[in-house]
Amino acid sequence: MNERWRANLLCCAAAAALFLHGCGGRAGVSRTTAATATAQQERQTPRPSSGSPFLDKLVEAAVERTSQQVRYDPAYFKIEYPGGDVPAEVGVCTDEVIRSYRKVGVDLQKEVHEDMARNFQVYPRKWGLKKPDTNIDHRRVPNLMVFFERQGAGVPVTDEARDYKPGDVVTWDLGGQMTHIGLVVNVPSASDENRLMIVHNIGAGPRMEDVLFNWKITGHYRYAGPKVAEGGRR
Repeated sequence: MNERWRANLLCCAAAAALFLHGCGGRAGVSRTTAATATAQQERQTPRPSSGSPFLDKLVEAAVERTSQQVRYDPAYFKIEYPGGDVPAEVGVCTDEVIRSYRKVGVDLQKEVHEDMARNFQVYPRKWGLKKPDTNIDHRRVPNLMVFFERQGAGVPVTDEARDYKPGDVVTWDLGGQMTHIGLVVNVPSASDENRLMIVHNIGAGPRMEDVLFNWKITGHYRYAGPKVAEGGRR
């Protein structure tokens, strides 16, 4: 990552990190990045598949998010439960993951809350909470990391691009105690066909960008939703 990009990250994410403690953001991202990614996506035929119908649908939902206008806003919102969401025109990095999963029938607000209610002691205690908070818990990267690990969704972190498949969730350390999260989609990088693009919001709304190895990867997950009644996975 070049110094100008890092400076933008540290400057613009500082205020966000004060509250969310886990979803860094930056400003000044050119909209041409999204346009270029969209054009590239249309050129790639056929696109890689995750091998899972559920994860392929999750990828479609994530890519669709890049057509939405979202203002980066880390403010605390009171929201409904279950199925609650912050206003559609605002959000942070975690909201892109949450909204993508919601599109395919998985409510991370509900899933994270239920697990935290049963196992509050295993989740990070960075925010001074004494009990779960359905308004914000699922919107914090460290909580999502613990949740995905507890669901057996952890996948090894490697420096091999081909290990990151469509539908995977990736978390990063941006430095300065800021973390970030995004979804791997089925559009290869223009510079390396083995490296897939990421849909994320790092300050300028949902974008599809070639950023998999731009920061230190701290988590890699492949989560296909909660167990169904029959005991199997989706």
